[in-house]
Amino acid sequence: MHFSKKCSVFKVVLSALLLVALLQLLYLSFLSKLHGKQQRYKYSELFGSKKTANQVEKNPRREHLRYSLSTGGIFDGSGQYRVYKNLIKSDFSTNQKPGADPRSHHLALATHTTINNLHHLSSLLERWQNPLSVAIFANGQDVKFATAFVYALSIFCPQVQALVDFHLVCHSGEMASFPDQDREHFTGLEEKGCSGVFAKLESHRDKYKNYAIGSNVSYPNNLLRNVARSGTDAAYILVIDIDMLPSANLHHQFVTMLMRREPAADEVLVLPAFEIRHTRKMPATKSELVQLYQVGEVRPFYDELCPRCQAPTNYSQWVNLARKSSGPLEVAYTINWADPWEPFYIGARTVPLYDENFRQYGFNRISQACELHVAGYRFSVVSNAFVVHKGFKVQGEFHSRKDEENRKNRILFRSFKESLKAKYPNSPRRC
Repeated sequence: MHFSKKCSVFKVVLSALLLVALLQLLYLSFLSKLHGKQQRYKYSELFGSKKTANQVEKNPRREHLRYSLSTGGIFDGSGQYRVYKNLIKSDFSTNQKPGADPRSHHLALATHTTINNLHHLSSLLERWQNPLSVAIFANGQDVKFATAFVYALSIFCPQVQALVDFHLVCHSGEMASFPDQDREHFTGLEEKGCSGVFAKLESHRDKYKNYAIGSNVSYPNNLLRNVARSGTDAAYILVIDIDMLPSANLHHQFVTMLMRREPAADEVLVLPAFEIRHTRKMPATKSELVQLYQVGEVRPFYDELCPRCQAPTNYSQWVNLARKSSGPLEVAYTINWADPWEPFYIGARTVPLYDENFRQYGFNRISQACELHVAGYRFSVVSNAFVVHKGFKVQGEFHSRKDEENRKNRILFRSFKESLKAKYPNSPRRC
């Protein structure tokens, strides 16, 4: 009898445990189905439904991307590259009223990159926090990859969605397509969000050295700069490389300066350019920068590779000026251009474009600065703002064909200077 009672209790306990286990399985199954439904909804939101147009709420960003891709882009002047202008438009650009005064947003930043370096966008946007125009060059499989991840950035990153316009450039024989066949790129991003997208981009970094994209593939840096410049309606534009940062509050300083005076029509505002040791934190203010400069952790841009390329900036004079980091931008001194100076500057959108014949390494920015000089522009160095490149530029870190490309572009630069004589026949200035 006693044994029979024990058996009954055991059966009850065992039944209860089995019931709990069954309920857990049912709960896990429910969660799995719910997650699957949420993921399918996310994918529907991203890629659109194949059933009916009414089943999924319209996603304006997705529809704009589809439309941009359906146009097939446009060819550049050489016919060698295909350009998708405004592949992704920011909320800022989308909400601009047609015919609005471009001074309503004063200053935009324009930059260019490959997918290899797009991860730098995170720190650049964190520092800049204002309208940004990014031109991306992609080749081969990277065309598909670039389209997918630019779309992901615009969906999962609120600040990118708000402020960044993306443009895509590829070879004329290639075409970008909507990434609905590349959903594996988006797996897991629903949970990780923006940080997940940049983590995936980080994994793509260092795929190749700066201009060594592939055999017979030329990086069209000046075409990209022009595409990024023309991709914004701002009255003034700062063009920098994506692995550089401007000093903090630059946009606010510039807008405050405009309340007092606008740059002259023939004036550009030069931001002294520096480079910082890889291990150091990027300085935000002039005081921080000068402290690092004085101990050798920051130095003039291209200091080792081409000291003459930035020497006219007159770093010793600039460093010894007052270290004000607040208030409007102030012009410290104006200097004449001298070969081979290649300054970074804020200029009106009307300044001459970059010559798109220059590709790969060498003379791409010098040629544009040279044309500004011949066209009559003056270079005003500001006292309280700057740009910094991440890492020292050193010999041996460049691709193997750097010197060969430099020699080729040097010859091109000579003919370019001759062409300026015909373009500006009344100018007494020469490069």
